[in-house]
Amino acid sequence: MSTNVSGQGQDRPELQKAIEELAESGFAGIQLRVNDEQGEWVGSAGSRELGQSAKPLTNGHFRIGSSTKNFVATSVLMLVAEGRIGLDAPADDYLPEFGLDRRITVRMLLQHTSGIFNHTGELYEDGTIVLGVPWQGKAWVDNRFKTYLPEELVRLSLSKPTRFAPGTGWSYANTNYVLARLVVEKATGRSFAEELQRLILEPLGMTGTVAPGASPEIPEPHNHGYYRYEDAGQERTVDVTRQNPSWVGAGGDMISTTKDLHTYFSALMGGKLLPAELLAEMRTPEATVGYGLGVFAQETEGGTVFHHNGATMGSAALMYSTPDGSKTLTAGLTWVDDADLSIAPAFQTAQQRFVDAVFCGKLG
Repeated sequence: MSTNVSGQGQDRPELQKAIEELAESGFAGIQLRVNDEQGEWVGSAGSRELGQSAKPLTNGHFRIGSSTKNFVATSVLMLVAEGRIGLDAPADDYLPEFGLDRRITVRMLLQHTSGIFNHTGELYEDGTIVLGVPWQGKAWVDNRFKTYLPEELVRLSLSKPTRFAPGTGWSYANTNYVLARLVVEKATGRSFAEELQRLILEPLGMTGTVAPGASPEIPEPHNHGYYRYEDAGQERTVDVTRQNPSWVGAGGDMISTTKDLHTYFSALMGGKLLPAELLAEMRTPEATVGYGLGVFAQETEGGTVFHHNGATMGSAALMYSTPDGSKTLTAGLTWVDDADLSIAPAFQTAQQRFVDAVFCGKLG
């Protein structure tokens, strides 16, 4: 078990202990960054690559999965502040080519209340599963460098029955964010990557964050993520650090570092990116699961915490902050993934363990 500590690590043994125990619970590598009243603590546990002794990086690049949604939502709201996008305007005003229900507003896309089918598949209340784009098993592995256009994903979604009438329910759908990114591009006439650079990355000096589009590349340095699957009765494990994330699109395709996620989320929560009234709108949760506009609100013993975590094949991100941005927790995790999502319980445990330690003062 390799460990790597810097900053005030010597004063935070409980954090190092937590990541070492979590690494042993099934993660290949964990990099954790905590910024709070004690300063900044950075540490890592596990290994950089399977079967290698190299220490895991403490500021390597990793795929952040659905944490991408928060960047998309912030970009949309910054453009609302600029008068380029109407938060309660019909999405159809910007994207007439899809024939969207006119009742679906930009706000509903950001809050997952549009009712549209999730292009990565749906699990219904009765247990029925309706498949979308392949993202599991050999089907995904064999096609992991395939490019899907955002328009394809939207049309796949619209070819399926809606979950509910716009604004009458809540259902998490990656397609909402594929559409939100297209709204950004239509409203500005520029690519999302260019707008992200203009609005967020450049002003905050974030150099480790990428909106890769269909590129499978991930900047060096990075830890490695893996995928285990069955092929003709044989179990195989492949390195999926390089993969084309266009199948999920703006629902979860970005790459970042723990440092950049801290810089970004502390600035956002600290009121440096959005006007106060739009930040308040972002943080106002709907009743079902406490989802605002691209952010979750979670009540803890230490008070309200805002977050948007994310996971994709072999890689995940944690991104938490207090309401004023003064205390943040950001992490990158890598592991061996599989079609059964067997890492999911350990991922849930990791989230709870870190929140308890950092925001609730429980150091057990």
